[in-house]
Amino acid sequence: MPEPVSPVPEVATTCPYCGVGCGVLVKASPDGQSAEVRGDPLHPSNKGRLCSKGSALGETIDREERLFVPLVHGLEASWEEAISRVADGFSRTIEMHGPDSVAFYVSGQFLTEDYYVANKLMKGFIGSGNIDTNSRLCMASSVVGHKRAFGADTVPGCYEDLELADLVIMVGSNFAWCHPVLHQRLLEAQRRRGTRIVVIDPRRTATTQAADLHLRIRPGADVHLFNALFRHLAQTRARDAAFVASHTNGLEAALEAAGDMPLSQVAEATGIAECDLQTFFSWVQETSRTVTVYSQGVNQSSAGSDKVSAIINTHLVAGRIGKPGMGPFSITGQPNAMGGREVGGLANQLAAHMDFAPDDVDRVRRFWNAPGIAARPGLKAVDMFDAVADGRIKAIWIMATNPVVSLPDADKVRSALEACPLVVVSEVVSTSDTAKLADILLPATAWGEKSGTVTNSERRISRQRSFLPAPGEARHDWQAVCEVARLMGHDGFDFKSPAQVYAEYAELSAFENAGSRDFDIGTHANLNEDAYEKLQPFQWPLPKAGKRAGRGDINSHRFFADGQFYTPDGKARFIPTPARKPGSAVTPDYPFIMNTGRVRDHWHTMTRTGKTPRLSTHMAEPFVEIHPEDALCQDIGAAGLANVASRQGRAILRVLVTERVRKGEIFVPIHWTDRYSSRARVDALVASIADPHSGQPEFKFTPVSVTRFVADWYGFGVFAEEPAMELLAMLGYWALARAPGGWRLEFAGSGNMSEAASALIPHSNTVSLQMTQGDMARALFDDERLMAMIKISSHGPVIADRAWLAGQLKASHGPDSRFTILAGRPPSGEATGRIVCSCMGIGMLAIQAAIAAGAANEQDIGKATRAGTNCGSCKPELRTILETMRAEATRVGKVAAE
Repeated sequence: MPEPVSPVPEVATTCPYCGVGCGVLVKASPDGQSAEVRGDPLHPSNKGRLCSKGSALGETIDREERLFVPLVHGLEASWEEAISRVADGFSRTIEMHGPDSVAFYVSGQFLTEDYYVANKLMKGFIGSGNIDTNSRLCMASSVVGHKRAFGADTVPGCYEDLELADLVIMVGSNFAWCHPVLHQRLLEAQRRRGTRIVVIDPRRTATTQAADLHLRIRPGADVHLFNALFRHLAQTRARDAAFVASHTNGLEAALEAAGDMPLSQVAEATGIAECDLQTFFSWVQETSRTVTVYSQGVNQSSAGSDKVSAIINTHLVAGRIGKPGMGPFSITGQPNAMGGREVGGLANQLAAHMDFAPDDVDRVRRFWNAPGIAARPGLKAVDMFDAVADGRIKAIWIMATNPVVSLPDADKVRSALEACPLVVVSEVVSTSDTAKLADILLPATAWGEKSGTVTNSERRISRQRSFLPAPGEARHDWQAVCEVARLMGHDGFDFKSPAQVYAEYAELSAFENAGSRDFDIGTHANLNEDAYEKLQPFQWPLPKAGKRAGRGDINSHRFFADGQFYTPDGKARFIPTPARKPGSAVTPDYPFIMNTGRVRDHWHTMTRTGKTPRLSTHMAEPFVEIHPEDALCQDIGAAGLANVASRQGRAILRVLVTERVRKGEIFVPIHWTDRYSSRARVDALVASIADPHSGQPEFKFTPVSVTRFVADWYGFGVFAEEPAMELLAMLGYWALARAPGGWRLEFAGSGNMSEAASALIPHSNTVSLQMTQGDMARALFDDERLMAMIKISSHGPVIADRAWLAGQLKASHGPDSRFTILAGRPPSGEATGRIVCSCMGIGMLAIQAAIAAGAANEQDIGKATRAGTNCGSCKPELRTILETMRAEATRVGKVAAE
């Protein structure tokens, strides 16, 4: 009789995507190649909800493309040899050129324990401040804004504030796509209690659909707008004179810097109609419970710090801070961007919210017993890679990030790394753009294998727990750093587990901290392995004397409720924020303003989301949004291809003609890399212009040109096996994405179309169809299974049901169905159309049919099709489809009546 199989346990861990910090429950498959993932109903951040990316996490843990063993100059090596070479290389570089000749570049994908040991090694024992994080690209301007106003990088907001506010202002955030779980919480508050929503964004987005007021601001004009609001509040009854007098400094200087611009000039500067400005100002004036949520659109600017300060000024003048349902609220982009800020991952910080002030340096030196501790900040990200380029930095260790794609002027970054004497990369996959440039490539553990803690946007620390063993020779990042530290001869790195790292970090947070520092989790300093394993989500600072918040509880502590701040006199500071022009200006050669950002279903550089087919169904290739009039002027047709170029670089992108952007502006997503596209590393176009205070680059305002990409023919194909990169390189344009049975490929090129078809499907046993002059299709079958199919047209972009074709891979097809495949269109009744809801795989045609059958709203559509019933992030698109069909029905009715 066979022995019973033990059930696979369900592990409570944390999602590795955005800064919402959702709890997830995971049950891995027996082979560890997939998992069942659901939202944790007890986690206070998401209460069981998950977005499309989180729902698909179980499809991203397979070991395809994984790095299993260390590589030294492309050859397999033992871990001992590789780590010895890292330690020796860094030691020799320091001996010859000093500690500032080396650097670490780390990531908001790090766990806090990884961050802590890396920061301790570089700043404490190597003696250089040259460790920075990709969170520099994300939230560094918020750090400056908080520290200037509050005296510390204290985020006063909590998620519950979104549900308690009467007015929520969202600026610089496509909340519905970038933080969909929080967006759903906000929409529930809107439905339940009538919360007003104002969205400030140059574009029309999924977020603006739910807005009571959309302020379509001119790019770069945020300071103008918030300075005007600040002046208005200061001159009306909204001003809290008692709070300002007792708890702030600097009001008059800040008002003077804000100027006294008439409303008409504010309208001209911001591009917002006077009537909308009046409505906005009156709503804010009348509504004490106001929360301002802001994200990358504010931070990623050469004036990002001033934008943050301008927002904070509006809350200070009205005394709207430290109370439920009000305050400025910075929403982070990465799962542990906050943890990195707390632990000193930024080059201008030490650990536990301490800086390079002499007292802080001395305190950390004594705690770490590190006599050679760095005494000054290191180089911020952009400056760090400039130093790699000019030879000041001769050895760099890059961990858990892909700067060849994500940093501005990315081609320059790639050239700098190519010339650097020693490049060490710790990576999960072997295919990232940065990994290809490594002299020493170290296999790291991935989500599902790592164990530690992360901090979300509301200061809530949660455990990320492993549920899979580390494959091959992969090791945790904190382990790799500790091994290098020990080989370099440094003490203090004998940690045996992440629990030990966390306990030391907690102890440091309370060291000589009698309430003078905001970050304090000192009650965890003696946490043992078992207690660490059972640690429940909590907001810091921790209550003293064992008053520990239970799982799911809201920590009763609210920063600044007593009007006390972390400045020397305990008062908040108003910061003067005179409006400045963006770092670049449009010219006749570069007449468009390029804005960059995220799409709904992909994440960063797609090393995780690119592995699952369903996350590519909504948007499968890189694109550029352009206004219809601009497209017409540039002779660019819908679904055609465009060259987008700046002074720094060039990209080739699919054209999406839409009024979501205004004339003279374009939008481009950030995710595509050389792994998935021919030329779509859009940050290669962005200049390395940064905020002078935060060092955060200006990703939202790049002058570019947009011209038609000329191709002789366009094509689409599906392949059971991935097309060879050498073959793709022969095409003028290509974009690759995973499909349920293999891969899908968009492509275009010049020359003989038949030769291109033969190169893509070279086998002799193919079925071909010459449909019209200039249109052809070819398919390859293995017995009756479809192995590859392409459709090529010289008349323009290929028309085909892409989702249906991708679903036919490896399916059986008799002789009668083969010409249906070649036609690229399914039999009647099988069509799906473009996928709208990636969670449920629901296409456009099913949604349109439900509306035609009487569905009157998103809920009705969900009942009929299941679209929008999981994460809800496709609901704005469902609403758009519904409104479009209603408008068309009205138009047809009018025509018929006439």
